[in-house]
Amino acid sequence: MAIEVLSPVVISAGAFLLIGLERIFPYDRGQKVLREGFWTDLIWYTFIQSYVLAMIIGALIRWINASMPAAKFALVSSWPIGLQVVFFLVAHDLYIYLFHRWQHHSTILWRIHEAHHSVKDVDWLAGSRSHALEILINQTVEFLPMTLLGASPELPLVKGMIDAVWGMYIHSNLDVHSGALQYVLNGPEMHRWHHAREITHGGVNFSTKLAIWDWLFKTNYLPRTKPAGYGIGDTRFPAGYFSQLAYAFRPFRDPEKRES
Repeated sequence: MAIEVLSPVVISAGAFLLIGLERIFPYDRGQKVLREGFWTDLIWYTFIQSYVLAMIIGALIRWINASMPAAKFALVSSWPIGLQVVFFLVAHDLYIYLFHRWQHHSTILWRIHEAHHSVKDVDWLAGSRSHALEILINQTVEFLPMTLLGASPELPLVKGMIDAVWGMYIHSNLDVHSGALQYVLNGPEMHRWHHAREITHGGVNFSTKLAIWDWLFKTNYLPRTKPAGYGIGDTRFPAGYFSQLAYAFRPFRDPEKRES
């Protein structure tokens, strides 16, 4: 099956599987499937925003690639596709950890990240709520090197598929116990604490796929208790998609409240 067909099939199957597993093995019992903000996250963030930004990022990458051909090196073009996937997964995962951690310590960068933390019921869909500027930055940094380094044309679709499924998994409302594997691979156990309402002072657990970054850089947090809740504690945070995008540009007149 061509990756163009396989990718949406795997992502859709992963979503339905997680929805089912959340009903059978929930971490937070009683959490609704159609929770607050569900349709905004599904329609606007997952479908519309993702499609529009994919067009913009693709055009931007093609323009950069055409404008600076001297910067294009066929560094990875001879590598097997599996090795390319591993290389870009690890490299981009380290970037995301560092940039993510910076966002939690920067007043300006927090503004384009707080929408992601505004979800009060963390589930398989919660990870889709990310400000358009945040996605624009991260996915350009993610996919531009693939083009400039001569990666396989299939690689963006393969990596995008892995990103989507893993993003749904780490935000899922699943009562997962992965044991020693949690020291290597990130999952809901640690990531739900990243969204916990009571976490302050710059946050914890910034890793996405590889938990090793948090353990290596001492930002890990995995207590035996359960979070009191999720969200940013900002009662003024709006509900609508466009209002959430615009809220990032409000005046800097009040002290920033970053609780996760």
